[in-house]
Amino acid sequence: MFNRNRFLRRVAAIASLSLVATGCGLLSSGDGGGKGPIVVGTTSAPSTLDPAGAWDGSWELYRNIFQTLLAYPNGATTPQPDAAQSCSFTDSSSRTYRCSLRPGLKFADGDPLNAQAVKYSIDRIRKIDAPGGPAGLLGSLDRVQALGDREVVFQLNQSDATFPFVLATPAMSIVDPNDYPADSLRKDDQVYGSGPYELKSYDEDKQAVLVGNGSYQGFAKRQNDAVTIRYFQDSAGMVKALRDKQIDVTYRGLAADDIVALQQHGNSNLQLVDGTGTDISYLVFNPKDPWAKQPAVRKAVAQIVDRGAIAHKVYKDTVDPLYSMVPKGLTGHTTGFFDDYGDPSVPKARKILSDAGIHQPVPLTLWYTTDRYGSETALMFQELKRQLEASGLFTVTLESRPWKTYVVGYQKGEYPVFGRGWFPDFPDADNFIAPFVGDHNALGTPYPSPEITDKLLPHSRAESDRAQTVKDMEQAQQILVNDARLIPLWQGRQFIAASEDISGGEQALDPSTIMTMWALHRKTSW
Repeated sequence: MFNRNRFLRRVAAIASLSLVATGCGLLSSGDGGGKGPIVVGTTSAPSTLDPAGAWDGSWELYRNIFQTLLAYPNGATTPQPDAAQSCSFTDSSSRTYRCSLRPGLKFADGDPLNAQAVKYSIDRIRKIDAPGGPAGLLGSLDRVQALGDREVVFQLNQSDATFPFVLATPAMSIVDPNDYPADSLRKDDQVYGSGPYELKSYDEDKQAVLVGNGSYQGFAKRQNDAVTIRYFQDSAGMVKALRDKQIDVTYRGLAADDIVALQQHGNSNLQLVDGTGTDISYLVFNPKDPWAKQPAVRKAVAQIVDRGAIAHKVYKDTVDPLYSMVPKGLTGHTTGFFDDYGDPSVPKARKILSDAGIHQPVPLTLWYTTDRYGSETALMFQELKRQLEASGLFTVTLESRPWKTYVVGYQKGEYPVFGRGWFPDFPDADNFIAPFVGDHNALGTPYPSPEITDKLLPHSRAESDRAQTVKDMEQAQQILVNDARLIPLWQGRQFIAASEDISGGEQALDPSTIMTMWALHRKTSW
C-alpha cells in the first residue's frame, strides 16, 4: 500500500511556482516583442464560444477575448475592477452590489459596452439556462438593473459575500447585445468581445488566433501583440510540437510521463515550471441507478479506493491524493475521507455491504471521458477497476466517450458512476461545495442537501471575512463524506513547459489557474 502520510504533510501555497529546470527562467523578467505570435499548446479545447453555454475549460479562451466587470490583476487574490471602474456592496447585509463602468468602453467591432450590455449578458445566461452552462452560479441573484449607461446594480435574494467572485468568472463575460441572441446560444465562430485580444480566426478543436484589441480598456497590460492557441488531442503530440519549436508554451494536459521526462532529463532549450493547483478529480454516483443510489455501495467504494496508488502508479506523483472535495491550500480544507475511512480496507468494505444486506459482488459501470482531463484518465479508471475487483466485492465495466457526447450523457443521467474534474471558478472553499449540491448543479445530477444549501452556505456567504467561514465549510464537507455521493480522488499541480526565450509564466496564472495570455512575452536579450 502506498504511503499517503507523505502527501498529507505536503502543503503548498496556491499558485506558488518553482522552477525545476535549468536555463533562463519562465519567471524572469524581460522585454516584450519578438517575431510572430506566441504559440500556446493545450489539450483543453473550448466546448462553445458563447459564454452563456459553458461551465468548463472554455473559460481559458473567454478570459482573453471578453471582459468581466471584475477580474484578477497580477498578484491579486480577490477580484478587482476591469470593465468596471468601481464595484462594492452598498448595504451591510451583502445583498445589493453596485458597479460603475469605465467611460467609453467599446466592443472590438465598435459597438458601445454600457450598463445595458452588462444587464443583457447576465440576464441571457439565466434565460437560456443551457445544459452544462453557468446559470447555476447565479443562484443568489434576484435581478439586474441598468441605471443609465454606466451604473449596474445587482439585487441578491440572499446575503452572498462570494458574489464579486462570481462576477469575476469568465462565465460572466460581457457580450454585445447586437451579436448574441437573448434566448439561445450563438452558433457561429465569430466573437466580438472587449478583452485584451480579438479572436481573428477559429478552427474548432484545432486553433484560435488572437490579435491585440486596440480599443481594450482595463487593467491588463499586453506584453505581446498576438497569441495563437493550438488544441492537441494528447500530451505526446503537444510535447513533440514544443521540442520541434512549433509551439512556445504548453499548458493544461501535460501527461505524467512527459512531466517526469522533463524533470529527470531536462533540456537546455526548454524549461518546466511546477506550481500547486486547485483542480481536482472525483467520482460522481447517480442516485437513479439501483446500485449507485445505495449508501452502502458508495461507502464501500470509498473504503477501497487507494488514492495514493493512483497518484503514484498512474500519475507518477505529479498529483496529490485528495481526501475532501475542498483542496489543500484553501481555508476550511479537511481530510474527511481519510479521517473516516483511513487506509483502504477490504474487510471494512465487506462489513459495510454485509450490514446493508448485500452479499453478492456489486455490478458497477464506471464512465470517463477520453479527451478532457489528460491521457492518464483511462489508466486511472483501469486502476480503479483493478482495485475494486481485487476486493472481490465488485464487478466493474468501463465505458468512455469524447467530452462533447460525454457531457450530454451525464446530463441525461445515463451513467451509474462517472468521473469528473473541477477547475475552480474562484479560490474559495464555497466553490468546491456549492456547485455540486442542489437541484441545479454543475453535475447534471440533482443532489438535494438542505443542510448545506439552506443553512451552511447562506450562513457562510453572509460573512465577508472568508476566514470566518471555516466551521460552516468543515460541516459541509462532513456531510459530503457521510453521503459519499462524491468521492474525491486527487488534487492536481500546474505544470508549464516552455521554450527558453519565453517569460511571464508566473504572472500568467490567475488565482483560478486560468492562463492570461497577455502576460507572456519573448525575451529580447540574455
